[in-house]
Amino acid sequence: MQRHFDRDIQELTEMLLRLGAMVEEAMANSIRALMERDTDLAETVIANDDAIDRLELEIDQATLELIATMQPTAVDLRFVATLMKITPDLERIGDLAQDVAERVVELNREPPLKRLTDLPQLARAAQEMVHESLDAFVNRDANLAREVIERDDEVDALTESSFRGLLTYMMENPANIARAIRLAFVGKYFERMADSATNICEMVVYLVEAQVIKHRNVATDGQTGE
Repeated sequence: MQRHFDRDIQELTEMLLRLGAMVEEAMANSIRALMERDTDLAETVIANDDAIDRLELEIDQATLELIATMQPTAVDLRFVATLMKITPDLERIGDLAQDVAERVVELNREPPLKRLTDLPQLARAAQEMVHESLDAFVNRDANLAREVIERDDEVDALTESSFRGLLTYMMENPANIARAIRLAFVGKYFERMADSATNICEMVVYLVEAQVIKHRNVATDGQTGE
C-alpha cells in the first residue's frame, strides 16, 4: 500500500513540475513579448493558457483521488496539503502571464513610451522568485524558500518605483496616459507573480519543517507539528 502511495506521490510531483515548467515558459515569453514588442509571441502565451488550466484540473483530480483512497502519514499529508496550495498559485502565475500578454497586444497598437522605467528589473526579479520557489520545492530547501520570501520587499519597491516613473510620463503628456496605465497594470501583474512565489515558499517551509509561517502574527503553536 505504501509503495503504491509513494508512486502516486511521485506522479503528482512530476505533474506539478510539468505545470511549473509551463508557467515559467509562459512568464518568460510574456516578458520577452513585452520587451521586444512581439505581438505574435504575446498571442501564443494567451493561447497556451488553456493547457495550464487543464493540467491544474488534472492535478486537483489526482490529489482528491489520492486523499480518498489512501491513509497517508502526517508527513505525506503535509505534502498533499502543500501540493493543493501550490497548484493554484502556479495556475495564477500563468493567468498573470496571460494578462501581461494581453496588455502587450494592446500596447503594440501604439508607439512605445520612451522607456519602461523599472519594469524590466521588476520582471526579472519576479521571474527569479518564481524559478527559485520551484527549486526550493524540488530540493525541499526551506532556507532558499525563506530567502525568496525576503525578496518580496524588493519587488514591492520596484513596483512602486515603476509606477512613479509611469506617473511622471502621464503628467508630462496626457497622450501617454493610456499606455502608462497599461504598463502600470503590467507592473502589478509581476508583483502578484512574486506574491504567488512567496506563497509557494511559505508552503515549502511548512512541508519541510511542519511550521506555518503564513500570517505569522496570527499563527499559533497548535498549527504546527508532525
